[in-house]
Amino acid sequence: MENELAAEIVLSAPLPDRSALDPLLPRLAEETLARSLGTRGKGSLLDWSLSSDTVRLTLGSDGGRPHQALLSLARRLGEQLGRERKIGVRSLRVTAYRVTFPVETAPAKPVSLPIPHALTFRDGRAHLELTELSEDALRDNWMDRTVQLVLEKIKRQAYEGKEQYWSLLQAARPREHRGRTDPTEEMLRRNWVRSGPTKGKWFLGPTVAHLYRTMERIARQEVLEPLGFSEVVSPHHDAFETLLKTGHLEGLPGEFYYVAEPKSRDPADWERFTDLVKITRRVPAAELAERVGPPSAVLCYAQCPTIYWWLSGRTIPVDRLPLKIYDRTAISNRYESGGRHGLERLDEFHRIEPVYLGTPEQLAKLREELLARYAHVFDQILELEWRTAWVTPFYMQQSGGVGVEDAQARVKGTIDYEAYLPYRGTREGSEWLEFQNLSIVGDKYTQAFTIRAQKGELWSGCSGIGLERWLTTFLAQKGFEPNDWPEGFRRYVGELPRDVDFL
Repeated sequence: MENELAAEIVLSAPLPDRSALDPLLPRLAEETLARSLGTRGKGSLLDWSLSSDTVRLTLGSDGGRPHQALLSLARRLGEQLGRERKIGVRSLRVTAYRVTFPVETAPAKPVSLPIPHALTFRDGRAHLELTELSEDALRDNWMDRTVQLVLEKIKRQAYEGKEQYWSLLQAARPREHRGRTDPTEEMLRRNWVRSGPTKGKWFLGPTVAHLYRTMERIARQEVLEPLGFSEVVSPHHDAFETLLKTGHLEGLPGEFYYVAEPKSRDPADWERFTDLVKITRRVPAAELAERVGPPSAVLCYAQCPTIYWWLSGRTIPVDRLPLKIYDRTAISNRYESGGRHGLERLDEFHRIEPVYLGTPEQLAKLREELLARYAHVFDQILELEWRTAWVTPFYMQQSGGVGVEDAQARVKGTIDYEAYLPYRGTREGSEWLEFQNLSIVGDKYTQAFTIRAQKGELWSGCSGIGLERWLTTFLAQKGFEPNDWPEGFRRYVGELPRDVDFL
């Protein structure tokens, strides 16, 4: 990797001529480059000049990035000139930062970047130049992150359109099913549910609410409590700072509902807005936009980010590992756009999320225990037709992130549970519904949030229990007549409430 950095250091007062910095500047450049690059490569001061109060210089290296050396050089130059001439460093900026690095393949289409740049590819190498970088941008390692972004975008292009890796783990045992209709359509016909006043939300009437709570009770009493999980209550809003650490904001930002706070709650500040509402009976969008601040949080579709925030910076005693907790109160929100369908794919839904932290060995054992408890519920209580599959994004498989054919490497990764929905068609020809998952993510989040064990390596994982999907799967296979439902489920469900009658 080759780096070349052109910068300007503006002093607090002019210097008479170049001799005022010679041999000071070359010596400081040599020392700071050697210290910052270390064993990663060699660097040198390629050129420099002085014009009144501005020092222009160019640093080069064949290994690590030279911007850390530049920051150190500017600081030490200011200290030296301050002692000798009472002159300091007023500002620092990079006029051009060029880096050349190898790429495995040329991009299939242009690679866009959101900051001023020039980017070309030739002979298996990328040539990137960033211009007008501030001192803060240098300290925040913009160049390093931009290089990684270019590599990430090239890799993503290479695997665009390829399906997620899917490998069957446990085949389904065929069952006879009473259900033949789309559960949402049947619930609508019976007036058990109603599509909400905003997109992708549903109002659950007494019967469906009772069934939903039954599913929740089964999950808690048959899966979580026997394995020693403790309940926590987490906030509904996830701060941007939290999602920057988990990677959600750079992953799928178009799937969030964003939260904006009012700039003021003083009625006088809202008088014009309320007057317009009274007169027009409409919401004046432009007036509203002036009275709320920019989004500062999201309504997330998972509870784990805020759970990791709660644990951030803390050390967990060995005797409390594996730590097993779950949240069932936070309402999940996920913007689905045109992908919504009934109670199967919603913008607002309800889930229980168990989160667990422990050593790799502890989490491997816990996963087997969770698999056994889920199998008990799905086979013995709900009597579903289900299967499990190992899923890995195709780019992770190809990059060596997960060895999908190596049983030992499957400690990290995700297992999906899928259910057959008879109304969709044949088992072989229809799409099955993913209604449950179980993941171990290694040290991805424990490192991001600086969560430590008292000793040893600390991993984490989670398992999303989607209650609407449990219910949809059950009704799709078992139908709507309670007498046809499995005995184990009837013991839990008890007597159904009387639903609301409408004229």
